[in-house]
Amino acid sequence: MPEKYDPNIHHRRSIRLPGYDYSQDGWYFLTICTQNPKYMFGEIVKDQMRLNNAGSMIKTWWQKVTNKFPSAQTNEYVVMPNHFHGIINI
Repeated sequence: MPEKYDPNIHHRRSIRLPGYDYSQDGWYFLTICTQNPKYMFGEIVKDQMRLNNAGSMIKTWWQKVTNKFPSAQTNEYVVMPNHFHGIINI
């Protein structure tokens, strides 16, 4: 069971649509953040994202999602120093 949103832990408000069934098929905007927001995936150098090994691993596995889950579709994504955004159809 997913952990319920707790502002004392998460420090941000939930943007989930009240009453919406997120278990149904559809396109979802996914965000994954590092803890404390630590720069774990690389750094910005001269306005360009430079991925480190962890950031490269995220990029590689995002590109392989459809191999592991053939019914999924991935779209645009971005790896940032302390978070990842991706669009996925599940």
